[in-house]
Amino acid sequence: MCVTRLLTFSPRGFESPRLGILINGYVVDVAKSFIALYDASPPSWFTDLKLLIEGGEIALNLLKRVAGDFERDLKSSNPSISRYVYKPDEIDYYPPITSPEKILCLALNYMSHAREIGGKPPSEPYVFQKPLSSLTGHERPVLIPRSSEKVDHEVELAVIIGRRGKYIERSRAYEYVFGYTVFNDISYRDKQMAEGPERQGPYGLRWLHGKGMDTAAPMGPWIVTKDEIQDPQNLRLSLKVNGETRQDGNTNDMIFKIDRIIEFISDGITLKPGDIIATGTPSGVGLATGRFLKHGDIVEAYIENIGVLRNRIFKEGAI
Repeated sequence: MCVTRLLTFSPRGFESPRLGILINGYVVDVAKSFIALYDASPPSWFTDLKLLIEGGEIALNLLKRVAGDFERDLKSSNPSISRYVYKPDEIDYYPPITSPEKILCLALNYMSHAREIGGKPPSEPYVFQKPLSSLTGHERPVLIPRSSEKVDHEVELAVIIGRRGKYIERSRAYEYVFGYTVFNDISYRDKQMAEGPERQGPYGLRWLHGKGMDTAAPMGPWIVTKDEIQDPQNLRLSLKVNGETRQDGNTNDMIFKIDRIIEFISDGITLKPGDIIATGTPSGVGLATGRFLKHGDIVEAYIENIGVLRNRIFKEGAI
């Protein structure tokens, strides 16, 4: 069986994240189903998505065989794993990778975005990091912090690293990719942009609070393995707020393509399985339009062949 969509979830009402796989529209608990079907303890790879990625091709190929058995069991008259199969609306979603070592993000990496804000395209990739505490998942709240009133959205294709590597050659970059997911680079423009004379100086951008507050990195709902994405540099991506399209672009508009980004980042920096690289956003952000997110908004970030990442916006303290 082809394994394409992998996620981290828990049954509704339980705080116990586990590895899931999407089979015929249903979410299957991999570890619990393994026990039910084989009456044996599952390998550690099947308990956590990051561990699965670290297991490499051996782990993924084993999961493919097991998933085929799951699918056949579900078609039987008395499936053994039925207790561990859920409809998508019966679960709570976590970020697919709950504990990445690195969350790396590209600034100003789409020509359309550079044009809309009047910025000069950079001569090399411009990369910043988000803290682990900024991660959140599909259908989870995104917070407007007390100190910001200009909360912005940025739909982005995120690359999930599948192999450890350093000084990676551009021609071999995709060998280090595990898969892709949807990422929303939530930004706080009134915190990011300094006011007064400082804005034009060397300290004009404040990255920590401008990009790194709690829930500033929603991602998901799942990871699609790279074999299912024929050309990651030709995917439509869009973002809606309350059903209204705010962003609509294509990954072919990237200034620096994925292979160049991986080559650049890995110069002196070791990339590890589960690391996240968000590759930039197309035009339509609030920084350019003056339209920012507000309490109660529903934000839907979409990428072709991957899916929709949905989050509701809440003023901190209102939930």
